[in-house]
Amino acid sequence: MKTKFFLVAALIALSSLPSKAQFVVTDPTNLAQSIVNTTRNVVETSTTASNMIKNFEQTVKIYKQGQEYYDALKSVHNLVKDAKKVQNTILLVGDISDIYVSNFQKMLSDSHYTVSELSAIASGYAKLLEQASDMLLELKDVVNVNGLSMTDSERMGIVSDVYERLKKHRNLVMYYTRKNISVSYLRAQKTGDTDRVMSLYGTATDKYW
Repeated sequence: MKTKFFLVAALIALSSLPSKAQFVVTDPTNLAQSIVNTTRNVVETSTTASNMIKNFEQTVKIYKQGQEYYDALKSVHNLVKDAKKVQNTILLVGDISDIYVSNFQKMLSDSHYTVSELSAIASGYAKLLEQASDMLLELKDVVNVNGLSMTDSERMGIVSDVYERLKKHRNLVMYYTRKNISVSYLRAQKTGDTDRVMSLYGTATDKYW
């Protein structure tokens, strides 16, 4: 019961985050799912590159709202060990969202991709982010004060399991990003355009290559 109290206390602490991010605090999965939904809309309604860029603006808008939330969440300190694990697990989903949005924005301005390829890449990101959201739902059930009845050991065992799976999932999203960037790089090699590609992706190239 002591651990459960700490986990609930952590969520109460997070409720003091900026009001603009309150819709996320109530259910952190809302942000990830909203990004998934707008991404699917981009895929379904975009027929040209310019159209896709315009439609993606809604995804970016939601992401920026979430970014404010995640930045505030990072500033919450002095949490007990168990609550810190919950905090870090939620932040992993923020990392995944950041990897997707920041890199896909660059891909949209990369002439080495076709519109159909960009749609396929976005669909892949949506699937990966939805899987992350599902894992976060598992965490929600565990830390919810009205959640399943279980011992402290069982509860923290699930939190640790979700955390470890999300770490691996973040690495998968990084790999997915790296492989997609490599397609552009290989095409650029054939046209002598590698410097532009390296410049476009910047630190992302160093981080995911």
